[in-house]
Amino acid sequence: MTGGFRWLARLTAVLALCVVMLGAYVRLSDAGLGCPDWPGCYGRLVVPEHPGEVAPAYSGRALEPHKAWKEMGHRYFAGTLGLFILALAVIAWRHRRRPGQPVVLPLLLVGLVVFQALLGMWTVTLQLKPVVVMAHLLGGMATLAGLWWLVLRSIRWRPDAPAEALAWRGFALLGLLLVIAQIALGGWTSANYAALACPDFPVCQGSWWPPMDFREAFVLWRGTGINYEFGVLDNPARTAIHVTHRLGALTVAIYVGLLAFFLLRWGNAARVRRAAAVVALLLVVQLGLGISNVVFRLPLPVAVAHNGGAALLLLALLTTFFLTRNPRRLAAQGGDDHAD
Repeated sequence: MTGGFRWLARLTAVLALCVVMLGAYVRLSDAGLGCPDWPGCYGRLVVPEHPGEVAPAYSGRALEPHKAWKEMGHRYFAGTLGLFILALAVIAWRHRRRPGQPVVLPLLLVGLVVFQALLGMWTVTLQLKPVVVMAHLLGGMATLAGLWWLVLRSIRWRPDAPAEALAWRGFALLGLLLVIAQIALGGWTSANYAALACPDFPVCQGSWWPPMDFREAFVLWRGTGINYEFGVLDNPARTAIHVTHRLGALTVAIYVGLLAFFLLRWGNAARVRRAAAVVALLLVVQLGLGISNVVFRLPLPVAVAHNGGAALLLLALLTTFFLTRNPRRLAAQGGDDHAD
């Protein structure tokens, strides 16, 4: 693995985190349809500044330049991220015979970015269909996780992890899967505008179990031609989504919290204990941000930070899972003279 590949992977991972948070900002500031078309905006390559510049085909939707610029800014950053990932794949392919050079993952990331672009298009053309919005969020998180895995592989780890670390690998994987499921629930909550369905905490609408419609809450496909901006569900369905997200948060808090505690208390490898400490810290911060979203009625900076916290918690658990692999294999990573 070349030094250039290492640094490009790290830079691209940082850019991917920025794109994920920028996407959350666009979604949470209700700018997801700031441009009613794709990849342009109101039929133009750049955002029109006046209604007279709007292409006739889109004259029926009022121009809001501040929202349109948010949407196009996200597209510009996402396009740049795609070019960086393509560069990683090209470098990986050119050095595919070098020991330790990952090739398959960079190529898969190119395919994932292409699919992400399609999801971005469908987000607009299908008018914020919740299942597409949620899939777009998960695709962004998967891209970020894949890039972070490349970063982890690029590090020259010292051979100080005892073999007993392998015993925690299954537990770390389960924690990782629970966080992914919770991120999906969070995306579904946001896409259905259910974040404020429960305006109080810890109860919801003054009750521990308010009226809820679970049957309508989790219908993934409702056909086409529906504008989902600001949501289409009744309050009981939105409440069901919100309460499910809370129950998911409680499950993650208990399991991941215990996992971090056990790793800190009985973990054999110092680097695994450090990763567990980061997981514990991010978990506490993420819970605090989630509660603040309810108590303070979804302030935009807190809501965006909540999305960023989910991404960082995902990366911290991915790191924990990575560090519980075979210690000899771990120590062989990142060098030009060792195969992975």
